[in-house]
Amino acid sequence: MAFDKRLGSNRFKTTGRGAKGLLTSGGLAFFLAITGVTVTVPHVAVAQSYAFQRIEIEGTQRIEAATILSYLGIAQGEAVSAAQLNDGYQRLVGSGLFEDVQILPRGNTLVVKVREYPTINVVSVEGNRKVKDDVFAPLLKSQPRQVYSPANAELDVQTITELYQAQGRLAAQVTPKIIRRSNNRVDLVFEVVEGRNVEVERLSFVGNRQFSDSRLRRVLETKQAGILRALIRADTYAPERIEFDKQVLRDFYLSRGYVDFKTTGVTSEFSRERDAFFITFSVQEGQQFRFGNITTSSEVNNINAADYQAVHKLRSGVVYSPALMDNAIARMERLAIRNGQDFVRVEPRVTRNERARTLDIDLVLVRGPRIIVERIDIEGNATTLDRVVRNQFRVVEGDPFNPREIREAAERVRALGYFSNSNVEAREGSAPDQVVIDVDVEEAPTGSLSFGGVYSLENGFGLNIAFTERNFLGRGQYLSASYSSGEDTSSFSFKFAEPNFLDRDLELGFEAYYQETAFASSFYNTRSLAIRPSISFPISEYSRLGLRVYGDGAEITDVDNDSSQVLKNEGARGRQVGAGVGLTWSYDTRRTGLDPNRGYLLQFDGDLGGLGADYQYARASALAQAQTKIWNDQVTLTATIEGGILHGLDGNPSRVTDRFRLGPSKLRGFATNGIGPRDLTAINQDTLGGNKFAAARLEAQFPVGLPEEYGITGGLFLDAGTLWGLDDTLGGTIDDSAHLRSSIGASIFWDTPIGPLRFNFSHVLAKEDYDEENSFELTISAEF
Repeated sequence: MAFDKRLGSNRFKTTGRGAKGLLTSGGLAFFLAITGVTVTVPHVAVAQSYAFQRIEIEGTQRIEAATILSYLGIAQGEAVSAAQLNDGYQRLVGSGLFEDVQILPRGNTLVVKVREYPTINVVSVEGNRKVKDDVFAPLLKSQPRQVYSPANAELDVQTITELYQAQGRLAAQVTPKIIRRSNNRVDLVFEVVEGRNVEVERLSFVGNRQFSDSRLRRVLETKQAGILRALIRADTYAPERIEFDKQVLRDFYLSRGYVDFKTTGVTSEFSRERDAFFITFSVQEGQQFRFGNITTSSEVNNINAADYQAVHKLRSGVVYSPALMDNAIARMERLAIRNGQDFVRVEPRVTRNERARTLDIDLVLVRGPRIIVERIDIEGNATTLDRVVRNQFRVVEGDPFNPREIREAAERVRALGYFSNSNVEAREGSAPDQVVIDVDVEEAPTGSLSFGGVYSLENGFGLNIAFTERNFLGRGQYLSASYSSGEDTSSFSFKFAEPNFLDRDLELGFEAYYQETAFASSFYNTRSLAIRPSISFPISEYSRLGLRVYGDGAEITDVDNDSSQVLKNEGARGRQVGAGVGLTWSYDTRRTGLDPNRGYLLQFDGDLGGLGADYQYARASALAQAQTKIWNDQVTLTATIEGGILHGLDGNPSRVTDRFRLGPSKLRGFATNGIGPRDLTAINQDTLGGNKFAAARLEAQFPVGLPEEYGITGGLFLDAGTLWGLDDTLGGTIDDSAHLRSSIGASIFWDTPIGPLRFNFSHVLAKEDYDEENSFELTISAEF
């Protein structure tokens, strides 16, 4: 960007490029002009030489005369030619020390007149609103009390421009200006016109047949900005994202069996108004391949390949996925290590069957190079302890080197979320058979303090305040404290977790909470308090087991006189305190990472509570959930079934605070405490909760035809469930039968900058006369 070196009518007099052009193209004529010699034949002039008895320097302030003479390269009394004078002039101009240079003859004296560049008095940036001054200051080369340099000023213009470009303001303009002050000083001012964010107006694809443009846009990091998003959540164009987008597109297609997929080109066109980009990805999808014949073989003498056949878990006919292949190889290599076979690697050898569109895989066990991990060096972790990073590696110093294990460890380091950047590389150690693992990380903020608002028709308005630290004291520990208050409920909770207790994959946790409820649909209030230490650990690749002990106390208060005798009796007991033990087992195959699309979750919870009190009970619940995507991944289907049972021990009746309840989270279309056993003889007919429940939910979420940048999708659901069973009716006419309730409905999901919105519109298909319905539900949550 060219400098405007004017301030009003003032202008730097710089003979720079113009003077240089004069001397280089006509140096002889210049020399003859300054000596007053006129020659008509050029070759005669070339033969002449001149000598100056004196050389005078004029105009210097800071620079020594000796410095100027050294650049000039001419000695007093020495014969010089026009070419030598030209070269000396060029050296003075090219030194960058002078704003103006003149060489003038005065008889037998050569006068060298210079004007030095001024000293910078102040450097400032004006017109900047989106980028603060303290961001610019350490990056600028031009600094106060330094000599002004046009080259440095040009670099500073480029630096400022690049900062704005990184924010998507590609139309930003930066103009450097100078203001002359006394004593050869200047103020250097960078005037900024920030311009608007340059958004991605349209993201389109050419060559995609299997997946629509809208489906592929959801994969990309770059997002398309539309009318609504431009108002509330504008996305900006960032050129560095394009390469990442090409990679995630390839990963997306590879995970779906398109092994020949490639991006043939990406075009980015700037709009005529210079406020938007049009980006087009040209792709070749190729054909979808599936796994063909899966075999194992061994090139290691003492390893029987048949022992590894059942471990890989690959199946013929399944759509090919690199993730499935990597998992299979990892299982086989881990088995080899458990069998004491170090340095064994698994090489997949693939044979393509173009006609059947299958890939025959031969998983070959081979003897890898005998390389040992010498050490693991960790740098950049100013806050996080070394052991937190080392816990992500399954190898330690002295173990066999396995490149696959190192790649998986690198992914685990990135998945921690503690670092903004991380890089894991292996290099040769002190000997050819040793490697050093270098881990370079850059710390990222891991704590948050959030204030949020929540609204639902069920609970009204509420306030949330939460503090969370995911890397407490750099130990990788999780710590959170939160408080929430609404029209009907208030609660406080505290959680702490150590994910690598004793430096093992063993999570130690502690949780405490206090809650008060005063639901408008009930004529009584509740208070409950619990303290719950726990521990959990993996028991297989997909399953985990958690164990807990706890102490809790609960009571119901303010029971209305017209309520059921069941509630009155329990209210008369007052606060009851006891202890308990429990476990949670889960088996989760739902994919994580890039674009999860299918899987299932199985979970079982069991508790034995009330120990040491007069209300001992056993409670169990189970959940099964499956998720998949259909129609080119446009529609997500989720099916859930769950149930539970509560049983009082030693003839003790269950408490209302321990019984199950079915609210909108489990059975849409009904209010909290809207269904379940009721005392039909009581005036209030409060819901009493049930000892047993069962519920099933089927939901589909899909696009509704609006532009993807609006963040709006739709859904349909079908819910069914029941809540029944009491231990003691105390002589009342209580309906605690297993009446089936069901509902259908539609949902609108809207992802907004202030938080996710969900609108549920429900229609009840089956209910009892005393059930309380909730046909519309709106939920919004926000953090700020």
